[in-house]
Amino acid sequence: MTPEDKTIEILLVEDNPGDVRLISEGLIGSRIANNISVVQDGEEAGDFLFKRGRYKDAPTPDIILLDLNLPKKDGRKLLAEIKQDDKLQQIPVVVLTSSSAEGDISMAYQLHANSYLQKPLDLTEFMAMIQSFEQYWLTRVILPVKST
Repeated sequence: MTPEDKTIEILLVEDNPGDVRLISEGLIGSRIANNISVVQDGEEAGDFLFKRGRYKDAPTPDIILLDLNLPKKDGRKLLAEIKQDDKLQQIPVVVLTSSSAEGDISMAYQLHANSYLQKPLDLTEFMAMIQSFEQYWLTRVILPVKST
């Protein structure tokens, strides 16, 4: 199976509907087939990832796009939980946030984020960033094989 034959499962953890729309639209034309699941807060993301409640049959993501500033459970706490879990820790987590604070960047990498992207304010730059994400993470990177 070549990378082009596989559908990449993306979990987008984002509470801003406008950003969800832009990210989704940016990935629609991807050369690589992808399925985007969206959750709006850290607690819902935990349920999705740990397959609790209504997410008991949720797909295991190949990659996670994670906002840091989320309602209910902060993205930093969620990132720590992901990277401490034996079944989830190998899933790449790309932090996608508006924060450019050095403390947030440092903490994200200390918690083993795989990448840190700051959301641009300009629409053209935002879409270019999503295309760069797609080009690198969905086309170039060899993602880990999911454990069952």
